[in-house]
Amino acid sequence: MTPVTVLGLGPMGRALAAAFAVDRPTTVWNRTPGKGDDLTATVAETAAQAIAASPLVVVCVLDYEAVRSILDADALKGRTLVNLTGGSPQQAREMAAWAAGHGIDYLDGLIMGAPAAVGGPEVTLLFSGPNDVYQAHQPTLAALGENAAYVGEDPGRAAGFDASMLDAFWTSMIGIVHAFQFAAAENIAPADIAGYVKVATGLLPELIDLVAEHLTADNYPGDASTMVSAAASMDHVLQAIRANGLDNGVLTSARAAVQQAIDAGHGSAGFSRLAAL
Repeated sequence: MTPVTVLGLGPMGRALAAAFAVDRPTTVWNRTPGKGDDLTATVAETAAQAIAASPLVVVCVLDYEAVRSILDADALKGRTLVNLTGGSPQQAREMAAWAAGHGIDYLDGLIMGAPAAVGGPEVTLLFSGPNDVYQAHQPTLAALGENAAYVGEDPGRAAGFDASMLDAFWTSMIGIVHAFQFAAAENIAPADIAGYVKVATGLLPELIDLVAEHLTADNYPGDASTMVSAAASMDHVLQAIRANGLDNGVLTSARAAVQQAIDAGHGSAGFSRLAAL
């Protein structure tokens, strides 16, 4: 079995190391000593020693700045680096260019799931970078979970998926939190509104498919709802939000985007037209 090194033993890094260590030699390193002592793995004294122990090196730390601060280019030369640290697509591409310049094979990836899910069917992993590099290490990376997918040669592609999904998630979460704030301003108890918020957000999965369909076809029918009707609805909500003295920044930005579409001549188009502006 191919030996693996894991750099970074935060909650996710520990989970990765534990999954690898089930059936293969695993070496770990962490900036703060002592975190890997309870793992079934060899604990290296330095990052360079850990890197030298394996042909496949997985790094999972706080950010790309931390990644750069611990990597030893000389030790990594001729090895494969898999970066599971969250970051932007541009950061992933810059890291890939750095790796290529030092004779290091590079894959970027993301983990969709909690540390406790790593190694099981509940976690999803996406990888991007050279296909031959991914195929060479896919059997080893499969230890992290059976739901892994290769999404393309562009090393920034996995991070692009990640940022797109997190964009949807955090924007939705802000909307949900704001809904509870507005309800409280109207003396509606959390338990009373929660079920209705679920009904409203329950429409989103179907709408996601619909937006993707419209974008693929480059056709944005307004038979169900138009930009003009969306603007009217938003105006009513904004009026109520402002009357309660609540922050209206997010919805005001959304309303401005809708107005931009209307001004560009898309008032009769469906809301999905915004994704193509």
